[in-house]
Amino acid sequence: MRLGTLLRKDVPRCAELEQEIFAGEDPWSVGMFVSEIEAGAFYIGAFEEDDHLVGYAGLAVIGSPPNAEAEVHTIAVDPKRQGEGIGKALLRQLLDRADAVNAVTFLEVRTDNESAKGLYTANDFEVVGLRKRYYQPSGADAHTMRRPSLTEREGKKTS
Repeated sequence: MRLGTLLRKDVPRCAELEQEIFAGEDPWSVGMFVSEIEAGAFYIGAFEEDDHLVGYAGLAVIGSPPNAEAEVHTIAVDPKRQGEGIGKALLRQLLDRADAVNAVTFLEVRTDNESAKGLYTANDFEVVGLRKRYYQPSGADAHTMRRPSLTEREGKKTS
């Protein structure tokens, strides 16, 4: 598996995976992915050796140091490939990008998605809020999670 920049040609596969992974919610369309990529958000894909897309992730960075904020838009892995460390590798790339601009990073995650919350907690995220009925149309709740900036994390280590 290799990680690489998500290109427009990869977007139909992203939308296909969205339909499978987020059935019953409001999966992203091809147009939504294209819009984010064209707006300059950081989107990467996880590709098998034959360039078949098996996962993707996206991050938007707003502002610049020392006031930069990043938001994880999405991380998704083909259900047949979950549990192989692909999501972890995708998240690491997003967090490296956020750390490069010393950004505080936020995300939303379903309150019942224990595996994702475990991954995020292992990467310095903490629950900072609850968004009732965040996911539609199911009405599932989401936790807002926050990861301190690199400077904040290094300050905790020295104190």
